[in-house]
Amino acid sequence: MTEEVNNGGQEAAAQEEVKEVSTSVALPSFYGVKEGMTRIFDDEGNHVPVTVIRLVPNVITQVKTAENDGYEAYQVGYYEKRPKLLNKPIKGHLSKAKVDKNLTRFAEIRIDGVDSSNVGKEVSLESFTPSTYIDVTGTSKGKGFQGVIKRYGFACGPMSHGSKFHRTGGSIGNRATPGRVWKNKKMPGHMGAKKRTVQNLQIVEINTEKGYALVRGAVPGAKNSFVKISKAVKK
Repeated sequence: MTEEVNNGGQEAAAQEEVKEVSTSVALPSFYGVKEGMTRIFDDEGNHVPVTVIRLVPNVITQVKTAENDGYEAYQVGYYEKRPKLLNKPIKGHLSKAKVDKNLTRFAEIRIDGVDSSNVGKEVSLESFTPSTYIDVTGTSKGKGFQGVIKRYGFACGPMSHGSKFHRTGGSIGNRATPGRVWKNKKMPGHMGAKKRTVQNLQIVEINTEKGYALVRGAVPGAKNSFVKISKAVKK
């Protein structure tokens, strides 16, 4: 009788462990918020510049399958807001996925072998341990309309009195041949505010309880901007 009770208790404990594990899904990417930069000192006393990433809940809100959509991916929702700031389509979308968080931003993470039963589960960060190499994608800071010297690093003209050629772009054509300006000519224009990826950065520390991660080096974007953190593709 005691053996049956013990076996029953072990089975119940095993089922509880399975339930706990099944509440999250490990994916190769997640989204966070760039909080800014600081520095730390390692065990050997070396100065290490790091970027602080605030960890926000990432929840699977939809599953894309090859049969219905032609490709496989998980749609991940993040960035919570007050309920009154959500419109009806987003509320309906979250309700269908049985997500109780007021998420407002959505993105897709391509992965093979998706499972429709993962809808509503949070993204696990267990695979993102210290010393893991990552690629960070974000939108670079916008710098407005800039000239060629700041935008592309062109050299200045003579800065002496009477030059009249200091920071302008100079000639952009060449006689009658080709008789036009080539496409992609480097000229003044809008600088920054583009999607950029920095590869092969390294996680120094990650603390899921306090909700932050430290990444060695700088990542694209301004403070409080969203960044995508993925496993490095070249490591």
